[in-house]
Amino acid sequence: MSQTVTRLRDLTKQQKRSGLAAWLGWLFDGLDMHLYTLVATPFVAALLLTDTGDPQVKVKSAIIQGLFLVGWALGGAFFGRVGDLLGRRKALVLTILTYACFTGLSAIAQTWWQLGIFRFLAALGIGGEWAVGASLLVETWPKNWRPWIAAVLQSAVNCGIMLACLAGFILKEDESNRLIFLVGILPALITLWIRKAVPETEEWEAAQNKVKPPGVMELFSPQVRGVTWRVLLICAVSLTAHWAFMFWQQAHVRALPEFANVTAAEKNSVAVTSLFWVMVGSVIGNFVAGGLAKIMGYRKAIVLMLAAYAGSMWLCFHTTWSYQATLWLFALIGLCQGVFGLFTMCLPPLFPTLLRTTGAGFCYNFGRIVAAAGTVYFGLAATGKVDDYRIALLNAGYLFIPAAIVAFLLPQEKDQDDQVNQPAD
Repeated sequence: MSQTVTRLRDLTKQQKRSGLAAWLGWLFDGLDMHLYTLVATPFVAALLLTDTGDPQVKVKSAIIQGLFLVGWALGGAFFGRVGDLLGRRKALVLTILTYACFTGLSAIAQTWWQLGIFRFLAALGIGGEWAVGASLLVETWPKNWRPWIAAVLQSAVNCGIMLACLAGFILKEDESNRLIFLVGILPALITLWIRKAVPETEEWEAAQNKVKPPGVMELFSPQVRGVTWRVLLICAVSLTAHWAFMFWQQAHVRALPEFANVTAAEKNSVAVTSLFWVMVGSVIGNFVAGGLAKIMGYRKAIVLMLAAYAGSMWLCFHTTWSYQATLWLFALIGLCQGVFGLFTMCLPPLFPTLLRTTGAGFCYNFGRIVAAAGTVYFGLAATGKVDDYRIALLNAGYLFIPAAIVAFLLPQEKDQDDQVNQPAD
């Protein structure tokens, strides 16, 4: 692939279609990912036939989110393997159909455990789409575009979450909170276009014809295991803190003293608004992270962004702020979330071609198994009062510090370029 491409119009038709397919996949990934987050408390309360103040609501909603994150991790590993065996295009179609179907089925859940099963199954596709979409772009777009590709791709997730917020605003009068899940069926429509218009990557086809695909255990072979363990640690620790914030921030906002006597609909509105502010900051943060990567390289940019995430979490949760101040601090935290956009382009090239989606999917999504336990733990550590949620989220933020330290151990960027088709050291 030529490295002299400097303008969008110089990209080939294959590159443009692959980029659009990955972007749309991630857009709807973000949509289906956060539909539950917006209505978790009132929907689970309705399924339990109780009010939102019942302690069981918090317990069951946390368990459902934990199941979602476990499914995300397993889906990343499973569909990552599918992507290496069947190709990036077919795997992308399968992941989108999976999360669209089971997100839609969440609307008919009659019990909390049925909702948990549907969220688990939807998460299989959402987790798989990350690894497949990232590898699709790594293998089709110029290397020197990767920091900006990462920013645009991660911004697709943020835009998807904003669509979820929009659905939350439009459907806020639906007391059952069921209709919002039907929005998640829409992504299935784009698979018809992907099957017809998006070609398989030349790099995967060339590697498939030359070499027998290695087994999953090759991730822990002497040539690859060093990178595998480093990436596993970074993802596990950082995603635990990240998802503790992403899920419980709405509970923190709902518990603020100024909303103690408002209606459930008004609490839903402020929860949706707070998530929207996080996403605005995150869109900006994706491009800030991309710019830092261009200036100082992926490794230093990741270290800096993880450290900033720790600092912003401390600033937001070391004391109780007003709702308006909290929104600004949430936007700052969102800006620091741009670090996960860097993972998109940084992690896949660390692994050999036929281990690329397997490696990136396994390592990144394994962190969600740890994050599942962390989400439940940090939620159960709070008893429903604003200070309890605040302290739980403050403690979660400290986890970004060891993640930043381990990030120093990532290979230099020159190693990543040299090892695109070779095992990592």
